[in-house]
Amino acid sequence: MTVLGLARLDHQYLLYGIAAAICLVVFVTLILTPAVSSYGRVWEKAAAGVMAIFVLAALVLCGVVVGLVVVYYYTDILNVLHGE
Repeated sequence: MTVLGLARLDHQYLLYGIAAAICLVVFVTLILTPAVSSYGRVWEKAAAGVMAIFVLAALVLCGVVVGLVVVYYYTDILNVLHGE
């Protein structure tokens, strides 16, 4: 049943999934790993991990807001770009 459900997915969803996986790997590599490895005690590592999750949430929230603004003002953006 699951295989048939996955067979009906468009290629865009596969690309979105790959992009999300790449973004998660980049987040772990560039933000989470240095933050956690900077401290020695377990509670400091845990606090750094929690703060890194807050950074991830802020980045996602900013991305959603920018995306919504672009969708909402799409026609105005096109008019400005085309000089109308």
